[in-house]
Amino acid sequence: MIYFDAAYIAKCYLNEPGAERVREVAYGADGLASCELARLEFASILKRHVRERHVTRREMTAVLKEFAEDEKNGVWHWFAVTSELIEKARKAILDIPSTVFVRSGDALHLACAQDQGFKDVYTNDRHMLQAARYFKLTGVDVLGDSG
Repeated sequence: MIYFDAAYIAKCYLNEPGAERVREVAYGADGLASCELARLEFASILKRHVRERHVTRREMTAVLKEFAEDEKNGVWHWFAVTSELIEKARKAILDIPSTVFVRSGDALHLACAQDQGFKDVYTNDRHMLQAARYFKLTGVDVLGDSG
């Protein structure tokens, strides 16, 4: 099983740069997982695409239907956001050197992946990739500079 952040989840459903490569990785995995926060982040990404007119409302509805079907079929394994997980992420943020930029959502993803025993997190978010090592994780960007 591999851990995707919301950006990579979005690439599984939207025709964004690098989507083809992310889908290859997803299809080759024996399962896909993320923190439940990613479900909210994915909805936000979809709304941004509608607002920016990259996706129509009808297309968004179709994507949401496909996503719901994948959830129903067990494609995605979601890890709960608990008070303990938030506390773990909070402590990590305070311990990370101040020169490292880490957003709260990224810290929650990283804490979740670490808590669930993952060694790698898949993302193309440069800040999350840099912060991963402070959670004893390896950030994996299958896109490199392509997206």
